Amino acid sequence: MLKIQTAPFAILALSAAALVTLPAALASAQDSAASSSKQVRKEQRKAARAKKNAELNQLEKNGYNPSGEQTNYPQNLQNAQKRIDAQKAGQPAPAASAP
Repeated sequence: MLKIQTAPFAILALSAAALVTLPAALASAQDSAASSSKQVRKEQRKAARAKKNAELNQLEKNGYNPSGEQTNYPQNLQNAQKRIDAQKAGQPAPAASAP
């Protein structure tokens, strides 16, 4: 009669189980890392868009109209930016020029 030693058999069974579950665990970790980096990029794009919208709103409050008459385009934008810069520096805003 053959005697089966249980200790080597148990070690062999556990090793095989580890080899089967390891790739699945690594794949799961990679999926969550890719998902989180995708989420981070999405949040960065969202923050950048919010910053640009806030800047545009501030320019509009200081006299710039992006959808209006564009014959004086660069000057209108620069005047609005000067007003914003003066507000940040605590100085009186420059007088508005013709739009």
